[in-house]
Amino acid sequence: MTRRRTRTTDSKRYFDWLYHSRIDIASAAILMENESCYLSAAFHCQQCVEKSLKAYILYKTHRLLDGHNLTWLCKQAIAIDSSFSEWLDESARLNRLYIETRYPPDNPLDIREKDMEQLYRMTREIFDFVAKQLGFKFARYRKKPLSMRNI
Repeated sequence: MTRRRTRTTDSKRYFDWLYHSRIDIASAAILMENESCYLSAAFHCQQCVEKSLKAYILYKTHRLLDGHNLTWLCKQAIAIDSSFSEWLDESARLNRLYIETRYPPDNPLDIREKDMEQLYRMTREIFDFVAKQLGFKFARYRKKPLSMRNI
């Protein structure tokens, strides 16, 4: 059986990627308020960084890269701007959050408050750096709404 997409391809507008990245970091901040939601908050941190890196690479190369591997995406960004090397280790740490925060692993992640604060801080740094590089202001950006009838 083949999985069919009912929508068109992902946006090729880098500001759309940063817009959704900003929503992920806002979601993570809200979820961090409840310790039982740390796994979900961590997932949104991973998503924020993934979308931020994709936005940056799309802005600089006009190519939308596929995939979820943050280390690989970070290396692609480093090839454009060596400043991203600052986050190479962090990207590896955030990388494992893509799967292990959404599905029950054999060895569950134990994310404590201090861990969550570190994850959020590094996510915020990466997002803020990319947003500054691209001149992105969340409050000024308006995404065209998609009717639920079209989904």
